[in-house]
Amino acid sequence: MKLTLIAPLAASLFALAALPALAEAPLATATFKTQESADAGTADLSEGPEGVVIRVTASGLTPGWHAIHFHETGDCSDEGYKKSGSHVQHAAKEPHGLLNPEGPDDGDLPNIYAAEDGTVNAELYSDRVTLSEAEGRANLIDEDGSALVIHEGPDDHMSQPIGGAGARVACAVIEKVE
Repeated sequence: MKLTLIAPLAASLFALAALPALAEAPLATATFKTQESADAGTADLSEGPEGVVIRVTASGLTPGWHAIHFHETGDCSDEGYKKSGSHVQHAAKEPHGLLNPEGPDDGDLPNIYAAEDGTVNAELYSDRVTLSEAEGRANLIDEDGSALVIHEGPDDHMSQPIGGAGARVACAVIEKVE
């Protein structure tokens, strides 16, 4: 009986010991806007040792699959969000597509799914970006910032330049949490 209490207690103590390390990890946040809403959801970004976890909550999207990408400039001020530029890159431009044998580029992410009510709750991971200037990864918090952009349709992860994902329907400027 005592052994059954020790395992959960040990796991809890291990989790508590990890909290200071998590608190020191670089963090960023972003608020999605659409043409209809200035507050269409959020993305919270946390850096780990080898990449960034992105937790996305969004609303007001058409039900179904949508592409989501990191874009090179933190500017969502224009209609169509073209000021956010192309996908982020840390070095020479790579071809688009998670399934592309010559890719992916640093802005590529898996698709997200909007439920029947247009909401998204997703958690994504990228080992191609950083919030803290990690070598060999695209820096999301550089001098001109970056953005997360949601497209009207899904990314096929092969077609150039954006996987046939269509228009940009939501945009969020990524900002470091101090």
